[in-house]
Amino acid sequence: MACTLVIRLSAMGDVAMTVPVLYSVAERYPNDKFIFLTKTNFQLLFINKPSNLEIFAVHTKDKHKGIRGMWKLIKELKKKRIDRVADLHQVLRSAEIDCYFKLKGKQVAVINKGRADKKALIRKNNKKFIQLESSIERYQKVFEKLGYDASLNFTSLFKTKEKRSEICIGIAPLAKHAGKIYPLEKMAEVIRLLTEKTSAKILLFGGKNEIEYLENLANQHEQVELKAGKLSFYEEMLLINDLDVMLSMDSANMHLASLVNTPVVSIWGATHPYAGFFGYGQNPNNAVQADMPCRPCSVFGNKPCRYGTYACFNQIEPEMIVEKIMNIIN
Repeated sequence: MACTLVIRLSAMGDVAMTVPVLYSVAERYPNDKFIFLTKTNFQLLFINKPSNLEIFAVHTKDKHKGIRGMWKLIKELKKKRIDRVADLHQVLRSAEIDCYFKLKGKQVAVINKGRADKKALIRKNNKKFIQLESSIERYQKVFEKLGYDASLNFTSLFKTKEKRSEICIGIAPLAKHAGKIYPLEKMAEVIRLLTEKTSAKILLFGGKNEIEYLENLANQHEQVELKAGKLSFYEEMLLINDLDVMLSMDSANMHLASLVNTPVVSIWGATHPYAGFFGYGQNPNNAVQADMPCRPCSVFGNKPCRYGTYACFNQIEPEMIVEKIMNIIN
């Protein structure tokens, strides 16, 4: 029986994409133990996890903060009798942990993030516009370096979906960066068109800092209901599990819906699925995007538009998005 430490500290979408790989490997090797190291607020993602998978929370804001906190964390991990390390993050904090266990003679495998290829994908001139390996494929390769069969057998965090009498459409219209946010006036038009074309219940999802905008949006239509901030994380995941479709940006909500096998219509602007962050198991035909030579200009959507127009979003008409949704619910 071996004990494998798996490291992926952030962000939510990246941690969510570890789930299909981690669950598949843990279930295939029931005699091994897997300890997943991540930030405290991502522990809730691991619903119905395999019994040999332990989630170890890193408290980066208090007891594990700074150099002293790092040594405290390593001391705590030392007690776990780690045999192997799968570093799915490749940042300074994970490198320090890797170094410690290497010095102790343990096998360590580190992710190749393909940074050079991603830079070539987003550069302005001589863009290398090709599909890169997905994060999930990169995670699989780390486990394979450690001798594991990392083929995927994951379908959903939940075994069943509740059959509802009414159609439910989820919409998560916001994201962390401007390069990932479809113009809000156009999103309002998407919702208006949906209320005209279908009697479906439309549920709005988002973070705590987005509630005011979402509440104003919900108040404009009787069919629209605000769910952000009203449910526990587990309850929200159960609700997403039962949706007929989720409309999302290139954001965490796309990945959350993917973890429960809910179809996602995703909208892409400055970013692109070719960078490797597309939702697990999602249909590429349901990615709505404009064909422009400047796209993608950013891997994470955190860079301002080179031309100041975000034409990549403005060329996407609300009718295009609604058509994708209607195709799924019909």
